[in-house]
Amino acid sequence: MQRKAYVPGRSRPAVLTAAALALGLGIGLSGCSSGAKADVDAVDAKAGPAAQAVPPGRYRTLFEPCGAVPQATLKDLLPGAAALPDVERERAYRGTAAVTFDTDRRVGCSWRADSPDAAHRLTLDIERVVSYDPAVSDDDRAQEVFAGKQTAAGVPLAPKTPTATATPTATATSTASAPAAGQRPPQAPGGHAAGSGKPPVGATAPSSTPTTGLEPRSLDGPGDVAYLDDALTTTGPAGVKRLVSVVFRTSNVIVTVQYEEQSTASADAPDSGELQEKARNLARLLAERLEE
Repeated sequence: MQRKAYVPGRSRPAVLTAAALALGLGIGLSGCSSGAKADVDAVDAKAGPAAQAVPPGRYRTLFEPCGAVPQATLKDLLPGAAALPDVERERAYRGTAAVTFDTDRRVGCSWRADSPDAAHRLTLDIERVVSYDPAVSDDDRAQEVFAGKQTAAGVPLAPKTPTATATPTATATSTASAPAAGQRPPQAPGGHAAGSGKPPVGATAPSSTPTTGLEPRSLDGPGDVAYLDDALTTTGPAGVKRLVSVVFRTSNVIVTVQYEEQSTASADAPDSGELQEKARNLARLLAERLEE
């Protein structure tokens, strides 16, 4: 077989073509990399600095509620249980756990004891609040839930304490409104001095309901924030029921204590002060349990 003659310089165009192609690919790849980096830089610049995640709530788990109330406390809250047979009394003090899907998020327990004159019921609900918004802490979300509960119950929210700062404008206004020496204060219709607190002649003074200190209200404790609700309802021709609720929040946990007394033999309303005191004492005990 005859070989094809080798001609010097014949392969140089191919070499140059390969080099040019590689150079072109290199430029193209370099251009693509540069463009991609510019795009990423643009996205990062629009996104701004990464937001720092808020810390989680203090509590990750919840305690077992049915065992959280001492038996001595249950004897005081459920006086009718003392007259029950041993088996029924033990069952009444044991309580009934609430059915929940996640015991790390929500737990509860209830107790009940009846007597010929009254029935008593105690209910605990303990909720651990978790925020799914990275910009909102668990505590802040728990406060939103707590405030919603208080508003739904119709209990006035605790007023925010104003900052004690001097206001020159208010001072000047008060000074300007004060009558000069020797001048009579401006007269309101009816002949009484304006701002004296007395109603004009012929006007009806606004009626005010006297307070007893037992009305539904915000509480100073237990926990970070708390409120108390007190509701009285009729249950029939000879029965009434009073339900006292104490709700408090500690960090990202909200605890609800409900203590109910229902009379069965008379129309006398259960004593509000007694029920409120017992419910508040139990709430304080549970707040201490959360601190353990």
